[in-house]
Amino acid sequence: MPPVGSHGDPPAAARAVHLPCPAVPEPPGATWSNVLRAGNEVVISGMTAHPACRERAMDAHAQALECLRKIEALCQAAGVTLDHVLKLTVYLTDVADKDAVARARRETLNPPYPASTLVGVSALAFPEVRVEIDAVVRVDVRRG
Repeated sequence: MPPVGSHGDPPAAARAVHLPCPAVPEPPGATWSNVLRAGNEVVISGMTAHPACRERAMDAHAQALECLRKIEALCQAAGVTLDHVLKLTVYLTDVADKDAVARARRETLNPPYPASTLVGVSALAFPEVRVEIDAVVRVDVRRG
């Protein structure tokens, strides 16, 4: 169990830090953080192609590329690159889109690819959103 401060809080070194990212801002009133850093670990919330996919039709490939673009910007806010991503979780409203997402991953990520989990879901936050991707990143570890 980690040591705690006098008020039951963990010491400052053990606290997660919110990393602002102007390229991927949180909406006003958001009850989540897009990216947090705790020591050498960076955790990125699920990214979607919203609002872009509301403004123009986007297939699963285009949505996955947009998700990965946002993850890349959040990695940059943490001072790292996509090569520091160790784990992705991909949520799809249609598992048949897995090949389109795989193509986007090959176009964006370098081998060896991150560990990954793909989950089929009945819906995401908005009806036009077909893909959501979250990430676990380490600043002290690069793949390959």
